[in-house]
Amino acid sequence: MSLVPMVELPSVPVGQGFANAVNWIIDNLGFLLDLIDGVLESMIEGLAAGLHAVPELAFAPILAGLAWLLRGWAFGLFSLVALLLIQSMGLWALTMDTLALVVVSSAIAMLIALPLGVLAARSNAASQVVRPVLDFMQTMPAFVYLIPSIFFFSIGVVPGCVSTIVFAMPPGVRLTELGIRQVDAEMVEAGHAFGAPPMKILSRIQIPLAMPTIMAGVNQVIMLALSMVVIAGMVGAGGLGAEVFEGITRLDLVKGFEGGIAVVILAIYLDRLTGAFAQRSAVARARARAAA
Repeated sequence: MSLVPMVELPSVPVGQGFANAVNWIIDNLGFLLDLIDGVLESMIEGLAAGLHAVPELAFAPILAGLAWLLRGWAFGLFSLVALLLIQSMGLWALTMDTLALVVVSSAIAMLIALPLGVLAARSNAASQVVRPVLDFMQTMPAFVYLIPSIFFFSIGVVPGCVSTIVFAMPPGVRLTELGIRQVDAEMVEAGHAFGAPPMKILSRIQIPLAMPTIMAGVNQVIMLALSMVVIAGMVGAGGLGAEVFEGITRLDLVKGFEGGIAVVILAIYLDRLTGAFAQRSAVARARARAAA
């Protein structure tokens, strides 16, 4: 017989509190949700329509030429062969839909991440507040983000986009803060010595010198956005995610594998391009230091 009395902890309705918050937002901020829904859907569909407007056999060489220009002939040739492979599998239209979703989600994520990273870099108090929030966002399972998104925006491309933005944003904030904090203090002091205001120092000194690290953040944001493609396909976002999800639900090995290969090709292409921009930023930073 145990001598330790059994004590039951009181139940804390954390989930119910979250549900109440979601319901309050739906009841009181419906106009804002409708505005967000309309703007995001217009942006994604507009970009997708523009990508679809370019003929497949013309667009693939254009993308391969861009890869050749930024990364060299070997990657340009690989890109051409890989993009033609996507066309041969009949997945070009879905790939363009996915590209539109990833580009819009990543751009919005960075538009939010950049000022948050700058704020965290310039204020230790803000950094101490932001970091645990980012930790929470990065450790939360990706599927959980779909739950409030579906309640807010129903089924379609918008909940997939919103979930992707929230899931992909943390690395952008972290690496923006890191890049600005790593800027040499002497460079900032030189700007103060010449009488430059804080915004000039930020835009002309800190952000340009931090650009390689910021571009690494852009790369991570894009990769995380692509990792959400299949999950977003579960809520009707379309694109390659829907293709892979359909292959899973129907146990169609061919459909699932081909969709996965197309996602991998798109990920490699975007990863190498953003890496090339980061390298060019690093070279420019080295030249700026040498000139200083």
